Amino acid sequence: MKLQLDASQRFQLDAIQSVVDLFKGQPLAGSTFEMTSTLGGEFGLKQTEMGLANHLVLSDQGILSNLQEVQARNGLTHSGELLGDRIAEQFIPHFSLEMETGTGKTYVYLRSLLELNKQYGFTKFIIVVPGTPIREGVAASFGLLKEHFAVLYENTPVNFWVYDSKYASRLREFAASNQIQVLLINIEAFRSKDMAILHKERDQTNGHRPVEFIQATRPIVILDEPQNMESEKAKEAVASLNPLCTLRFSATHRNPYNVVYRLGPVKAYDLGLVKRIEVDSVLENPNFNTPFIQVESIENTSKNRIVAKLKIDVETKGSPVRKSITVVHNGFDLAEKSGREQYQGYIVQEINSGEGYIAFSNGITLNVGDTHGGQTDDRMKIQIRETVKEHFDKELAISRLPENQRLKVLSLFFIDRVANYRGETNEPGKLAVWFEEAYQELASKERYSSLNRPPVEQVHDGYFARDKKSGAFKDTKSENDADRDVYALIMKDKTRLLSPEEPLKFIFSHSALREGWDNPNVFQICTLNESHSEIKKRQEIGRGLRLPVRVSGERCFDPQINRLTVIANEAYDDFARKLQEEIEEETGEKFAGRIKNKRDRKPVALKKGWRLNEDFKALWDRISQKTVYSVRYDTQKLIQDAAAAFAKTPKITAPTFSIRKSAIAVTEAGLEATLKTTREEAVNHGGKRIPDMVRYLQSKTELTRGTVAQILIQSGRLQEAMLNPQAFMEQALEAIQGVLRNLMVNGISYEKIAGDFYEMLLFEQEEVESYLDRLIKVEHSIFDYVEYDSETERLFAEQLDRLSDIKLFVKLPNWFKVQTPIGSYNPDWAIAKEADQKLYLVRETKGTDQLSLLRTSEIMKIECGQAHFNELEVDFAVVRTAAEV
Repeated sequence: MKLQLDASQRFQLDAIQSVVDLFKGQPLAGSTFEMTSTLGGEFGLKQTEMGLANHLVLSDQGILSNLQEVQARNGLTHSGELLGDRIAEQFIPHFSLEMETGTGKTYVYLRSLLELNKQYGFTKFIIVVPGTPIREGVAASFGLLKEHFAVLYENTPVNFWVYDSKYASRLREFAASNQIQVLLINIEAFRSKDMAILHKERDQTNGHRPVEFIQATRPIVILDEPQNMESEKAKEAVASLNPLCTLRFSATHRNPYNVVYRLGPVKAYDLGLVKRIEVDSVLENPNFNTPFIQVESIENTSKNRIVAKLKIDVETKGSPVRKSITVVHNGFDLAEKSGREQYQGYIVQEINSGEGYIAFSNGITLNVGDTHGGQTDDRMKIQIRETVKEHFDKELAISRLPENQRLKVLSLFFIDRVANYRGETNEPGKLAVWFEEAYQELASKERYSSLNRPPVEQVHDGYFARDKKSGAFKDTKSENDADRDVYALIMKDKTRLLSPEEPLKFIFSHSALREGWDNPNVFQICTLNESHSEIKKRQEIGRGLRLPVRVSGERCFDPQINRLTVIANEAYDDFARKLQEEIEEETGEKFAGRIKNKRDRKPVALKKGWRLNEDFKALWDRISQKTVYSVRYDTQKLIQDAAAAFAKTPKITAPTFSIRKSAIAVTEAGLEATLKTTREEAVNHGGKRIPDMVRYLQSKTELTRGTVAQILIQSGRLQEAMLNPQAFMEQALEAIQGVLRNLMVNGISYEKIAGDFYEMLLFEQEEVESYLDRLIKVEHSIFDYVEYDSETERLFAEQLDRLSDIKLFVKLPNWFKVQTPIGSYNPDWAIAKEADQKLYLVRETKGTDQLSLLRTSEIMKIECGQAHFNELEVDFAVVRTAAEV
């Protein structure tokens, strides 16, 4: 399958533009239309003894002003000062972007690098990651995106490579090349023997240390998951690269320096940019007839004693209770402690913290995490069966969609012991046996007879590390290069798994998939641990949050499909509470009410005979016609209005250099620099290169060169271009785009497409399911319930259903769209009303009657919707309450 990547997702473009705008005022990269003098040169690059280096002409104050503008635009708290690190005379600013897991963080920072090169000519970039899984994930992502970026950036050459200490001399090429250089490096490379190689003089590099070639280029450094690289050694390692700045990308920043952009979990969830989350709990009801022991932990304390924490059944006045106890010495009698005769013979014989086990006098030995007694195996069997059933139900719902809208369904099992799935000689473990039993049992049921059911041995497999000597599968902590092969296999299979022709659908993994890997088509995650999972909930669900991909390669945005079900071994309330606590602790945002209990999910049914409902048929006949739009506007009015808007923008000022004077002192520790004075000096642009401003504005607006030139001339601002060409172009662009958007919306017209309608059949094909707390029972609709997205919609539907003159109303499904120049528009309600005559209406509900308070894009889409329904001769309006209908 070839992924169809969307280069125009607004939230990603906003993040990329936020990075680019940090350097507003930095002269642009070269073009074939530029005017240059004999003193001209590359503005984004500077020649050094070691090669070509990124070159920044902006002062710290200029960057701070840009940062504050970006923060104001993105609704973020202003930074009062530029945060970063000072190394000798170099100041290294840090910038943080928060993007929720599954929203395309890697795509954004890779594309940001290309955009920085396109805009300003920077060519030296380093991506630093905290571990092997993420490194392999980034490398695989670049491979998938290479063709996409080649189209967007006109085949600009990019030399992307993963650092290997065996080829440290290759850093010479990194410094010397004038092409884009992207070096991907694991933070581990700065430790132990790899660190020594980086800092050792070598003959292959003319006696230079390899790290010097990096330092000389002043690279822009991207930190992927910087919260995992906050130790002093890690900070020193990053600083040793001598960055121009660092761009820090994560969903969970520990230290959010100079926040530039934020797409947190709540916003991503509410905008439908990730899957909805629901929990299917499989709980073990205690069986007090047999002894139950769970080893929770064994550790050395600061008092030089070994402490084991066990969970056992303890007798109380009413009935036995399962609770945790502490064991600190040999001879500890569980029968005496519990007050239950079932524990006779369970006397502690040894507690071993080194190997992590506890031994009892009756010969039973348990490791940390082990459970003895209870019904753990039965619980895991049920979890597997629930996962397979949920998988089949999802496949069944998708099979009813038109063929080009279908997609592959994947399920992911996390296990805490490889041996439970595959033995040393590859024989099936108990989990594999239970899975095959559940699969075969459910596949034989009549309900699933229409599904494509490959042989059971082809549908499941595991991704585990192998011991290099014996070849046996092994448990892993995902912390070193010993697991590189398994990561490579996972990444290679990422796209293959999306193909319907690939029978593999159920994936078992130990720890390799906990970070650095996710697959958009994972819809079920099952945690098959012999104890409660200690993995962070956000980390666990992050493997399946990304929006799925259809067989066409396009993303699916249907909320009825985009649902991630977690089959957990804990109560829904506990899971939801822990996830909410993690999100609040890490982001400060409330996530309450967004995680759903699968048991509360309910299908929304069409009422019997809905097709024969005369009111619905008449309403649908009027609104189901599809249209195509065209845009007309007066070019002279565009020139006049855009020139006037540009003329009103602030006066252009010259960029400045930051000049610092430092005193150098010789100490036992070496040379120490102390900053003495600092001042700003304006850049005299006279005699230097002037970018092709018309070409730049033309590429951004798609206007003709003549139109752009007239706007600039009539603005009366051309004399300011010499002061700061970059700022001049940016202000002009903002003014032109604002006027152009308004003219396009005001000049839009729609025309019916003969014979092209939304079919009524889609109401049956696109099945609706929702949760009880988002449904309201109604009488006057073709559905028994209406799903609402806000309190405004709930009150509207409730009130509308009580009005005697409302014969019927329908919440328009998400597949009902009106196309506009700024994206598709999905109106809210279609209504049949009986007044003096039958009225057929479309209404948009908003929580305010002041449309000026809405986002500009919302207002524009509503205005386009108005034009569309005017063409259909259907009454359209925006309302706040049912009384306004």
